[in-house]
Amino acid sequence: MASPSPGESCPTRRGSPASGMWNAPIRATAAMGVTACRLVDVTDARAQLIDHISAEAVFHGDFTLTSGKKATYYVDLRKVSLDHRVAPLIGQVMIDLIADVPDVFAVGGLTMGADPVAAAILHQGAARGLTYDAFVVRKEPKDHGRGKQVEGPDLQGKRVIVLEDTSTTGGSPLKAAEALEKVGAEVVAVAVVVDRATGAREIIEAAGYQYLAAIGLEDLGLV
Repeated sequence: MASPSPGESCPTRRGSPASGMWNAPIRATAAMGVTACRLVDVTDARAQLIDHISAEAVFHGDFTLTSGKKATYYVDLRKVSLDHRVAPLIGQVMIDLIADVPDVFAVGGLTMGADPVAAAILHQGAARGLTYDAFVVRKEPKDHGRGKQVEGPDLQGKRVIVLEDTSTTGGSPLKAAEALEKVGAEVVAVAVVVDRATGAREIIEAAGYQYLAAIGLEDLGLV
């Protein structure tokens, strides 16, 4: 592989998920004044992400979930989604999760859990030469200014994916989807970083949306 010039973008290699190199970015690295491209194994990114979540974002105790149900553990993904070491991993893993959904213009979800996930996808996508934009869905429309509930690019007629950091009831993605459809967006999927296996998949799929999850409870050793 030819070495790029300093500042030049590296190409992207496509393969199969089984190879561990699908949609993998080929990163430019510099050593001894020579710039070279290095293929990044996205399965390694997922393994690193699981390790960070397990070590830093899973808390054990007595917790009450959004649904009102009790749980003996809580996954606080914002402990890692706002961490400079982990946010790039989230972006890489989520990009590969949604890679097979065609013609996606933008990603985002209900503030605030979805916000750092959307930002990670936006930035890691740009590093790969992809063009995902991001948006934010407010919990309620603004009561001043333009009164908007969806912030970001114009989504009229655009295909979008709703994001969530951890899924519980599916209520937050569905609320975001409702607001997005009011502004003319086409919601083509819901993608979550961690699926808690508490019924969100079934609720979201029953509403007619594809459901994608990057990490399950078994990956975190919680079942």
